[in-house]
Amino acid sequence: QVQLVESGGGLAQAGGSLRLSCATSGRTFRTYAMGWFRQAPGADREFVAAIANSRDYLYYADSVKGRFTIYRDNAKNTVYLQMNSLKPEDTAVYYCAAESASSYGLVYMRDYEYDYWGQGTQVTVSS
Repeated sequence: QVQLVESGGGLAQAGGSLRLSCATSGRTFRTYAMGWFRQAPGADREFVAAIANSRDYLYYADSVKGRFTIYRDNAKNTVYLQMNSLKPEDTAVYYCAAESASSYGLVYMRDYEYDYWGQGTQVTVSS
């Protein structure tokens, strides 16, 4: 089965930046649609960003649009989330997810649409 491992979380100041990485097993990574979700204390898991297997199709939650960027490096089987202009409300556990049977060029914004999940990485933003 597909394994996903997130890294890059930690503590940042408001206005600062972090880059999250999600390393994914398997030689067919380039066929997967990928997404980032987050879950803050006391809240449901919410969509953050998604990238299609074509890599040219992207989608962002309104709360992070203009601040976060999702991109992938298929040669490294890794998807990234570059987070700039961080706010305290970005504090959450961030999860990487893979959709292993994606049609070409589709993005997925609902958690139930994804097949595999990482264990999460904590991001804490202080003011």
